[in-house]
Amino acid sequence: EYKDAFWHIEWVVTILFSVEYGLRLYSAPSAKRYALSFYGIVDLLSILPTFFALVFTGAQYLTVIRIVRLLRVFRILKLTAYLVESRILAQALRASRRKITVFLGAVLTVVVIIGSIMYFIEADADSGFTSIPRGMYWAIVTVTTVGYGDIAPKTTMGQFLSAILMIIGYGVLAVPTGIVSVEIAQATSEYAKTNAARMCQECNQAGHDPDAHHCKWCGAELPEIVD
Repeated sequence: EYKDAFWHIEWVVTILFSVEYGLRLYSAPSAKRYALSFYGIVDLLSILPTFFALVFTGAQYLTVIRIVRLLRVFRILKLTAYLVESRILAQALRASRRKITVFLGAVLTVVVIIGSIMYFIEADADSGFTSIPRGMYWAIVTVTTVGYGDIAPKTTMGQFLSAILMIIGYGVLAVPTGIVSVEIAQATSEYAKTNAARMCQECNQAGHDPDAHHCKWCGAELPEIVD
């Protein structure tokens, strides 16, 4: 009933966002730097899907990605505490990516080996292990403690092996959680030290961004961070 009205609203909003994006590119000190920044990409994703829908059939379903525009609420409402926490989390994930990559590689190796062994053990038991990829699928479901139950070993050796994999599954959940937790604690500690070191000498306020040069409350120049 309101299809036409929403269609017109859609284009009005898209045009307004497009004009805003163009003005941001024009007014930015470096248009390329803004376009490649996080919020620059967010702004671009907010307007592209509607234009793609004019050219590509079915592209209108991509308009759902415009929800990333809501990320600007953090800026509008000045929710700096959430922005700080997101930076700490991103820093922790970056710091732990190599450890987690190595760990996932080890888990993948275990999944391939046990999945292959289960195929050879259960191939004649009519338990659903019809191929090695099928056995790997079962191993992933088991080691992640999901346990769909669509495939289950029937032989004694297969059940013994599945019990071992279930126990390994607890470690699979605990190890990456511990790695990220340690990195989050370290990133939080580093931010707290930096924040304390950058306390304004005029109004004694903290909570400044790492790249800030002046106090956000009184405008006084902030002390430089000394490594």
